[in-house]
Amino acid sequence: MYSSARRCAQTVVVHCAVPRRLALAIVAVVAGLVTTACAYEGLGVERYAAFSAHGDGAIAAATPSAPAAAITYNPSLAPIGGHMTASLTPSGDSTTADLTVSGLAPNRGFSVIAHTNTCGGVPGGEGPRFQKRIDPAASPDKPSTNPEYSNPTNEIWLDVHTDSAGAATSHTTVPFVLTDRGPESIVVHDQQQTTATSTQPAGQTSDRVACLTLTATPYGD
Repeated sequence: MYSSARRCAQTVVVHCAVPRRLALAIVAVVAGLVTTACAYEGLGVERYAAFSAHGDGAIAAATPSAPAAAITYNPSLAPIGGHMTASLTPSGDSTTADLTVSGLAPNRGFSVIAHTNTCGGVPGGEGPRFQKRIDPAASPDKPSTNPEYSNPTNEIWLDVHTDSAGAATSHTTVPFVLTDRGPESIVVHDQQQTTATSTQPAGQTSDRVACLTLTATPYGD
C-alpha cells in the first residue's frame, strides 16, 4: 500500500576529452552513486516521499469474506450503524492524526491505536500495533511490551471518551512521517489507555471492539 517503487535505469556517458584513466574513474564514481540510488528505490520507497492515509465508513457487521471499511466485533460497544472517520496527514517531519466517532457506547473511554494490517473481519486480523521503530523483540505471538517502542510517540494513539450520544473526537501529532510503510487500520479497544504504563502495561490493550481500514495515497495527490 505504501510502496512507490519505480524502475531505475540510467546510462553514464562521458563526452569530455579527458585522459582515459580519469574518464574511467569518473564513470566508476557515477556508477557507484547510481547503484546506491537504485538499491534504495529497490526497497519500494521514494527517498523523500510522504504518504497520507484516510478511512471513513459506517460500522457494519464483521464479515471475514468481504469486510466493510468499518466493522464491529462487539455490537454492544460499537453498534452497527455507528460511524468512524480517521485521517493521517504529514507536515514537515511529523504527522497529524485525527479521529471522529459516533454511535459508540456513550459516556466511556476507548483505547484507539493504529495497526499494521487492514481490518480482516476477525479480531486480531489487523496485526500488531504500527510502530515507526519496530521492537526487535516482538513477534506475531508476542506483541511489543517494551515502553521504549510501545509509546505514543512511536505508535499512533487516538484514545477517545464518548459523550452521552456516543460521539467523540481525538487528535494527536507524532514525530515521524509515513514513507515506505504505515498503518492500514485504526482499532478501537475496550478500555481507554492514557499513558504507556498507567492503566495497564505498555503494549497490552484490552479486547478489540471495532476496526476502520485506512487507504494511503502519496501526500498532495
